[in-house]
Amino acid sequence: MAALTAVQRLLAQGVKSLVEYVPVIVGGVANAFQVVALNAAGQLDVTMMPTGVGPDTEQMVASEALSAGALVNVYANSGAPTARNADGSTTGKQADGFVLAAVAAGGQATVYLSGLNTAVQGLSPGLAFLSDTALGGVAAAGATAAGRTFQQVGVATQAGHLQFAPQVPVVRA
Repeated sequence: MAALTAVQRLLAQGVKSLVEYVPVIVGGVANAFQVVALNAAGQLDVTMMPTGVGPDTEQMVASEALSAGALVNVYANSGAPTARNADGSTTGKQADGFVLAAVAAGGQATVYLSGLNTAVQGLSPGLAFLSDTALGGVAAAGATAAGRTFQQVGVATQAGHLQFAPQVPVVRA
């Protein structure tokens, strides 16, 4: 907000004089009827959006370190939703979402349940699958060995973009 106070101000004609407005970056009841400004990334802050508009995310604790772009599995840890790396080498750890930023074990993770994952590396355009060799990873082909989880997780549209749309996981026999 400091950048706005020095530069961005608007003048409007009041009843008897000009009125100065300072745009706001974040939403909420306290900022009702205020002029909107873009955030540091040049975008409208998600708090400005009504429910149902914006990313489909959940905040939860990470039970282990998560790399930026990692596919994550959401599970109940003592009744609380918790994120861990999705793992195709076993069962019960299917990809439920992804993270865009790295998170340390015990840290708060923003888990995206759908949308564009722009933090993945080394993809070629085409179908993408949960990796059975790299925790939280994406692969060009799904698991084939018995006891591993085969799951299509979306479509790679370019080298660093995965349109995340997970399919039902299947355990290989």
